[in-house]
Amino acid sequence: MTSTQSSADLRDAFGRVRSEVGKAVVGQDGAISGLIVALLTGGHVLLEGVPGVAKTLLVRSLSAALDLRTTRVQFTPDLMPGDVTGSVVYDAKAGDFEFRRGPVFTNILLADEINRTPPKTQSALLEAMEERQVSIDGETHPLPHPFMVAATQNPVEYEGTYTLPEAQLDRFLLKLVLDLPARDAEVEVMQRHADGFNPRDLAAAGVTAVVTAEQITAARAAVGQVRASAELLGYLVDLARATRQSPSVKLGVSPRGSTALLAASKAWAWLQGAEAITPDHVQAMLLPVWRHRIALRPEAELEGVSADTILRAIVQQVQVPL
Repeated sequence: MTSTQSSADLRDAFGRVRSEVGKAVVGQDGAISGLIVALLTGGHVLLEGVPGVAKTLLVRSLSAALDLRTTRVQFTPDLMPGDVTGSVVYDAKAGDFEFRRGPVFTNILLADEINRTPPKTQSALLEAMEERQVSIDGETHPLPHPFMVAATQNPVEYEGTYTLPEAQLDRFLLKLVLDLPARDAEVEVMQRHADGFNPRDLAAAGVTAVVTAEQITAARAAVGQVRASAELLGYLVDLARATRQSPSVKLGVSPRGSTALLAASKAWAWLQGAEAITPDHVQAMLLPVWRHRIALRPEAELEGVSADTILRAIVQQVQVPL
């Protein structure tokens, strides 16, 4: 933590991030919270929703509220791995090969419509997301700190989309589902546009940077101090084991998924001003952390069962520690 800012001061700063994003995005409070949780844990976020629910605007607004470098990549069917990570090219003037960095060398990478590019290009992000580095021709290039991938995708049943590989999905801390807004929120969106709001000009909307990289580092250190009791850790394990035993689940949550839920719960507890995780914090983060980490059996999918439905049932079944 910085010498000039307490944990409470840092919480207030991230509260201002929420307010800044709210100047551009209406009715997506859960998604805003998820992005902040990911930022506090060093995780990555996958945002899913139909076109037009402000997925890209949400990430751009978050970027505008942070004093960080942000790069956007539009994922298309013809995008190549080198277009993301960079590549080695021959410099005729110098008479030698040199590595030219791709857009992944940034603080926040907006991977727009990530499931519209083939799996080969999607996989180009695996090392970057896990190791925070890129390896080209046997040479390793570290990425800036902090680094976060915020990817958007349309629902998989949409034409022209590719299903993300399981290894790719597992690299995302959270999968946030953006629904169509409620009527009041949609009316507010219309009113803002009627008053001249331009989603391509966030500066005109008044969105300004209120958190620095140093504050993010300090906040992450504070999140790391949030305690988890032995009983709470046992509760996390019991929830994960219940997913593996569900008759509707082909592949349950792995230990990596359990640690991801622990990290997200710590961040959420810290944002709430708590010094230790409670079952309520775990339950609040369980769906976005685990909904993309379980694979359903074909018969369950045919019956219309969703991962969220199964996870909600498991939360009701597993005994909560006292």
